[in-house]
Amino acid sequence: MSALLLLVAGVGATGVPPGAAAVLAPGPATGFPTDSAARWAWPVVPARVVEAFAAPPSPYAAGHRGIDLAATPEVPVTAPADATVRFAGVVVDRPVLTLDHGGGVLSSYEPLATELVAGQPVARDAAVGLVASGGHCGGGCLHVGVRVDGAYVSPLLFFGRVPPSVLLPLGRGG
Repeated sequence: MSALLLLVAGVGATGVPPGAAAVLAPGPATGFPTDSAARWAWPVVPARVVEAFAAPPSPYAAGHRGIDLAATPEVPVTAPADATVRFAGVVVDRPVLTLDHGGGVLSSYEPLATELVAGQPVARDAAVGLVASGGHCGGGCLHVGVRVDGAYVSPLLFFGRVPPSVLLPLGRGG
């Protein structure tokens, strides 16, 4: 018999970091959309994920704390859901926008040039800026990150798409 291992982009089957499932269960308390009408709108269209979320094994370890969407500089970016601007400015070498969706849910976009300011409300599908350059994306993507109560989770949980599972053989049993 062969043993099998379930891998989903470096995280558990739900797309959340190991140990976070109890804290991040779908429902009104966590802000997770629970039906298709509440799913977030994609910030760029067409939406094509070019790098998946990869949860780090610990809060300070390497990982990919978001998804990268294919996008070139000057592509318009829209708000995925109603929010308030939490931060708009430069972090290290790239412009970043962070939106507060309430209930402990924050989304961040980089590199993103914006005229928005902290405290400003934005509506779902409203223009929030243009894809810029800088950061790990260079000039070919928009990085989207989501935090729930400070913990990074896969943004695909909010957009309604979880990466497919891949079963890999671990070895042969005796």
